[in-house]
Amino acid sequence: MEILIPILILAAIAIACAVLLTVASALFGIKEDEKYLAIRDALPGANCGACGYSGCDAYAKALAEGKCDKTNLCIPGGDGSAKCIADVLGVEAEDVVEKVAYVACNGRCNVVDKKYDYVGEKSCRIANMAYSGDRACIYACLGYGDCVAVCPKDAIKIEDGIAQIDPRKCIGCGMCARACPNGIIHLINDTERVVVECSNHDKGAATRKYCTNGCIGCGKCQKTCEAGAITVENNLAVIDYSKCTKCGKCAEVCPVKCIHEGNFICGAHF
Repeated sequence: MEILIPILILAAIAIACAVLLTVASALFGIKEDEKYLAIRDALPGANCGACGYSGCDAYAKALAEGKCDKTNLCIPGGDGSAKCIADVLGVEAEDVVEKVAYVACNGRCNVVDKKYDYVGEKSCRIANMAYSGDRACIYACLGYGDCVAVCPKDAIKIEDGIAQIDPRKCIGCGMCARACPNGIIHLINDTERVVVECSNHDKGAATRKYCTNGCIGCGKCQKTCEAGAITVENNLAVIDYSKCTKCGKCAEVCPVKCIHEGNFICGAHF
């Protein structure tokens, strides 16, 4: 009995506390909006900010409270998320223009010179603080993997010294683009077919001294494009995708092969 009585007292206290907590939760608990919860469940949880909000929670809250009426802002979630959100809100689903990232650098380790041997933490942002990195081209991919570290889908890996993005895994969140200190990772619609894999703005002669794959601003692509979709601006070929007909002729005539043709939707590598 000396042992049983304390056990019973503790059990009674535990039951009383449980009852009090249940009553308090029912009376004073804050009930979450079921609409918000349903919308939040429809989002992928990448918290990438591609929608323009700080994360999935903020976007779901804005939709649930009627502060946002765009159901197609979640690029990683695609049409699936947009349809689920539209069903919750009782509106018509809007089409999502899926995007995919690519690295605008063609300077693999065997074609671009280095200024010095970098010894330090393997971080592009840190390496970039020392004379814009160890690459002779200050616009080049440094290849230390800051983009790899932030990618939520393991879509990026370092090959031949530069980042390579697998379009089959890329969800278009843009986190890699924001992590790149040189700003050479870009997002485009996954329906596009041609990209310029170079970010160098030096004149052709200077570019050729340290990178044999860099754009030399020769203008052959511009002269070949019948739609006027590609121009040379500040010594670099630039594509206006609103005019591009996806013919691929610019890639065919590029003497340094820095313009690449591929298929993002099918997952073909550029």
